[in-house]
Amino acid sequence: MNETESEQLLEIIRRIRDELAASVIVIDHDLRVILRLSDRVHVLNEGTTIAEGAPDDVAQDPRVVEAYLGTRPPAG
Repeated sequence: MNETESEQLLEIIRRIRDELAASVIVIDHDLRVILRLSDRVHVLNEGTTIAEGAPDDVAQDPRVVEAYLGTRPPAG
């Protein structure tokens, strides 16, 4: 999806969540979308949980960075 389509999808999912007071499970490989949408994130890599928690915490996890960006963040 392009950026416009991602924004539209986020809006639709948020509306469903808010208007129906429903929990929504989203499975996607676009980590940017997931981190912007979710209150809690569960990250799998090759079928194994590598991180779970608040989006900001998960986004900083070196295992998530390596699995989804192919690189480790700089030390220090």
